[in-house]
Amino acid sequence: MNLSQPKIIVIDDDPTGSQTVHSCLLLMHWDVETLKQGLEDDVPIMFILSNTRAMSPEQAADCTKEVCQNLKIAIAELKIEEFLVVSRSDSTLRGHYPIETDVIAHELGGFDAHFLTPAFFEGGRITVDSTHYLLIDGVKTPVSETEFAQDSVFGYSYSYLPNYVAEKTQGKISAEEVIKFSLADIRSGQIRQRLLQLTGNQCVVVDGETQADYDLLAQSILQTSAEGKRFLFRSAASLLTSLAQLGEQPVPPTKMADYKPTDKTGVILVGSHVQKTTQQLNQLLTEDGIVGIEVDVARLRPDPEERTAILRETLESVKRVFTQGQTPVVYTSREELSFPDIQQRLQFGILVSALLMDVVKGLPPEIGFLISKGGITSNDVLSIGLNLRAARLVGQILPGCSVIRTEPTHPQFPNLPVVLFPGNVGNQDSLVAAWHRLRNS
Repeated sequence: MNLSQPKIIVIDDDPTGSQTVHSCLLLMHWDVETLKQGLEDDVPIMFILSNTRAMSPEQAADCTKEVCQNLKIAIAELKIEEFLVVSRSDSTLRGHYPIETDVIAHELGGFDAHFLTPAFFEGGRITVDSTHYLLIDGVKTPVSETEFAQDSVFGYSYSYLPNYVAEKTQGKISAEEVIKFSLADIRSGQIRQRLLQLTGNQCVVVDGETQADYDLLAQSILQTSAEGKRFLFRSAASLLTSLAQLGEQPVPPTKMADYKPTDKTGVILVGSHVQKTTQQLNQLLTEDGIVGIEVDVARLRPDPEERTAILRETLESVKRVFTQGQTPVVYTSREELSFPDIQQRLQFGILVSALLMDVVKGLPPEIGFLISKGGITSNDVLSIGLNLRAARLVGQILPGCSVIRTEPTHPQFPNLPVVLFPGNVGNQDSLVAAWHRLRNS
């Protein structure tokens, strides 16, 4: 690792934050020894997959606290002096803010500022005049006017980030207290002095319209960090590209089929329920060579004993379709179920995910690839379905869609390429495109 490049430690609330970088380690566990493996790795960025977006606020706080306390030990044992901490979260502003940044600040302490940098350019998320937008068919749509703002767990009212901060902190940080870095500020190249003046974990919201904007920001961040300033980030993925400075990935997106361990087809698993995922799934199901296998999750509710029957039926269908040389697409039923409270909704999500992970464990061992659609689903695929402690990210198969590869020693799926496909990324044809790229050996 370049001595002038600090170690970038990313605590990722679902496994998709590495969607703009490559070659680094993703850690599914955060015991001290595993963290030391990540910290000692030559690549300057590492990801700890905490998966807190799938947790209750209390669980998220406890998990983040445990990660930070173990990090503190690992950093001290390795005598690492220069590092940046990123609380990676959603580019549509969903997640446990400010819970996670508050815990990180308390445990790792002494930050001069925490930055909100939610722009994710590959996914059409930009921030202009401190307002966060989604580009929908090329039209700038304030994020508060999208389905993401209506999320039953992480909903919010404002696209203007100072108001978002005030809402989420319940007024502990007022909109007037929030410092704003505009596009003009960044592009003038004059923000270094402002960075040096930050102190006391001030909240800063940052514009970003292109990757070049974040490149300029990162340059000043790295300079001032080297001079002793300590910064924390609440960020989507694009800032990580600029901070890590990794260059092009070794294998181009169109050649990802080169990683397949067999010439056979693979399996696609769809757990996400956002509208974009459903559109992509519907498009995929029209393709020749694709066979959909619906998992009716409502059957899990009244009768838990149905679980065994659902699992058996699903795996029998997968095996039959795969044996015929077609690609099975296992997807959860699309109907939105209602729950009396958030806690029961989260608990039911865990129940559904556990069933899907048993499906993963029962897949034919000779599959050529696995595509996992949905952030929480992908996290569970890595840590539970495949039982990985760490995995090497090889790169992106599509903008925003990461590919990892299991170790040659994996007991069931050695050298298997696995696509981590976020629920809210891509256009209608993206899931089809990823499938085409992997099945073409």
